[in-house]
Amino acid sequence: MIPALGLGLVVGVVLGVVGGGGSIIAVPALVYGVGMSPAQAIPTSLLVVGISSLAALLPRLREGLNWPVIALVGGAGIPAAWAGAAVGKLLDPNILMLAFAGIMVAAGIRMLSKPRETEGSCSVGPHRAFRSCAPKAVGVGLLVGFLTGLLGVGGGFLITPALTIFLGLRMKQAVGTSLAIIVVNSAAGFSAHAAGYTIDWATTLAFAIPAIVGSVVAARFARRLHDKHIRISFAVLIFAVAAWVTAGTVTA
Repeated sequence: MIPALGLGLVVGVVLGVVGGGGSIIAVPALVYGVGMSPAQAIPTSLLVVGISSLAALLPRLREGLNWPVIALVGGAGIPAAWAGAAVGKLLDPNILMLAFAGIMVAAGIRMLSKPRETEGSCSVGPHRAFRSCAPKAVGVGLLVGFLTGLLGVGGGFLITPALTIFLGLRMKQAVGTSLAIIVVNSAAGFSAHAAGYTIDWATTLAFAIPAIVGSVVAARFARRLHDKHIRISFAVLIFAVAAWVTAGTVTA
């Protein structure tokens, strides 16, 4: 129970500060720290991260979110999450965890790359540049949604880099927008994995309550942080978790 409390707090803090990345800790933490099987950890992670992301989103509503991008990315991600869940059930859990680690490394490298100085076509909403923004936003939604269903992640560790690098959103707007998309993706992914899943309420609540508290507090504190510091901290975090996942899978 103690590991669940501590790891849940870490997940919440990451979500609140970065606007994503909670699932990359939640899934490995539930598998290697709490002792769940990947089949049980995936829906549990989606449930906890979805609720925590909603809590972290509330303090950011006044900062302004890119609702058209949320609709495009989130909407495309719903059917993609179902497809990813169907594929994931056919694959070996160890392969999924190694794929998880590889994608994290790629996302971390992208976050460390120099950000664009000019706003992209989606930064003011696709209604202003629909032809150039919408296809990219839908493509991001399909990719992230598929990975949400496949790996049991909310997709924030990919959504935040994608929103800044490919869609041109500023980091602070991307964080809030990412949280809203994570809520949509987590709900879709959870519904895809819900069949035959029984919630372990003791572990889930021990994980979820500190995650929610941590996400709300961290979201308020994150307003004082510089974009560069958020990106670097995020990249270092996912590199560390990728190494943890790889070591745990190889030695299992």
